[in-house]
Amino acid sequence: MWDLLKAVVLGTLQGLTEFLPISSSAHLRIFPEMLGWGDPGAAFTAVIQIGTEVAVLLYFRKDIWRIGSTWLKSLVHPEYRGQLDARMGWFIIIGTLPIVVLGVLGKDIIENDFRNLWIIATALVVMGLVLGLADLLFPKDREIKELTLRDAILMGFAQAMALIPGVSRSGATITMGRMLGFERAAATRYAFLLAIPAVIGAGLYELREIPHGDNAYGWGPTITATIVSFAVGYAAIAWLLHYVSTHSYLPFVIYRVLLGSLTLGLLFSGVLSA
Repeated sequence: MWDLLKAVVLGTLQGLTEFLPISSSAHLRIFPEMLGWGDPGAAFTAVIQIGTEVAVLLYFRKDIWRIGSTWLKSLVHPEYRGQLDARMGWFIIIGTLPIVVLGVLGKDIIENDFRNLWIIATALVVMGLVLGLADLLFPKDREIKELTLRDAILMGFAQAMALIPGVSRSGATITMGRMLGFERAAATRYAFLLAIPAVIGAGLYELREIPHGDNAYGWGPTITATIVSFAVGYAAIAWLLHYVSTHSYLPFVIYRVLLGSLTLGLLFSGVLSA
């Protein structure tokens, strides 16, 4: 029963933080450590992210169907190949390749060395400041329909940086999008769409590790956390898309710097161990 209660807390945490540019994986590593629960494990973290990505599939179902169907048609009918949705299908596929290749090649380092709290806390601070600067210093009036292959490749490599917990998948993609001149809503929307193949793929790949991997929980708590993350995540998507249409990312930047600094302070003082 205690593990199920923990799972509800962790699922809520995942749902609240997955789509915000504050790194859900960092929160799932830092807060259990602060509460004395220990590291839930890379497999648990990856699998419960499926819940939030199912929320993305549901929320963007019309966009996904339109993109997918147009892309498939473009494979057979040349007249569809110039359409935005057909190009978007290719952009998402190409943009996913960096995180897949680097994730497979660096699996052991990602699941062990990169889960070190010193690395995570530093990434929170550094990438938070980079996001803040990108949000302030670059002209941003490009819409998602102006996306090019070059943009897709650059944002794909930015997303791959999120293999380091603390970077934030959405945060890294949004940061690159802002640097490339995209408006906040466009950068955020594309970050959500780009994450779908990578997150679901990683979650399904890690399913085999749940019964016997380095995770702290079995199937019951993992499924519970996944369901909770779906419900909370669905609400978080709508809120964030509305928020970024009229506000800057500054609150998230401040939060990242404060959480990263607090974690570093607790590590320095010996309250937390890496």
